[in-house]
Amino acid sequence: MRRPIVGIIGNSNLLNDQYPVHSAGLMNSMAVAQVAGCMPIVIPSDPRLVTVAELLETCDAFVLTGGRPNVHPEEYGEPATEAHGDFDRSRDAITLPLVRACVERGQPFFGICRGFQEVNVAMGGTLHPEIRELPGRMNHRMPPDGSLEEKFALRHTVSFSEGGPFHQLLGATEVLTNTLHGQGIKTPGARIAIDGRAPDGTPEAIYVEGAPGFTLSVQWHPEYNAANDPVSRPLFEAFGEAAHRWAVLR
Repeated sequence: MRRPIVGIIGNSNLLNDQYPVHSAGLMNSMAVAQVAGCMPIVIPSDPRLVTVAELLETCDAFVLTGGRPNVHPEEYGEPATEAHGDFDRSRDAITLPLVRACVERGQPFFGICRGFQEVNVAMGGTLHPEIRELPGRMNHRMPPDGSLEEKFALRHTVSFSEGGPFHQLLGATEVLTNTLHGQGIKTPGARIAIDGRAPDGTPEAIYVEGAPGFTLSVQWHPEYNAANDPVSRPLFEAFGEAAHRWAVLR
């Protein structure tokens, strides 16, 4: 039987500062292929090129990747400010309705960093533009200098709800993760259950209550070293199992 197809949401970038591309990090594809056991394809997240309906029929599951541009605050009823950073309205136009459709259909998705934030916004939630400026919060942003290993180093704990899905999957109520994000959840959307938090209270792990499919999403980057990290590997394995179930049943 063919491997389930996982659509990896691509980001709009400029190659060599001039050539437009849609791209996704190699580590996303490696995690999907080598840990989840699925076939990765990069999605050009632009409604001029693809439709949500086509994606739902073509792919068995989706990885909502991280990315430098943020969800536009108009998507949750707030004006854009300098603190909100860069945007990708084309990606917003694909991912937000895609999340809602997947929740309704039971089709699996795994939200990562920006993808985690997209899940919240898609369900009606809002975001803080800059976590580190809030009283009592730590700086969750990627270190500006250092090697890739140093930027993705494990930096803080995440505590899960006792008996919640992350606790059940990972076998622990506290794990150590990396952190490379500036924004974060302000108000959770409808049916968004916050199942894990950083020591400063920042939401780090969520799922959609009552959804029939896999909706686990995390604010950190489990795709880095996914094959070897004791937290990342079970997450991608569980996501892969959900994708396989969907592929068999569809």
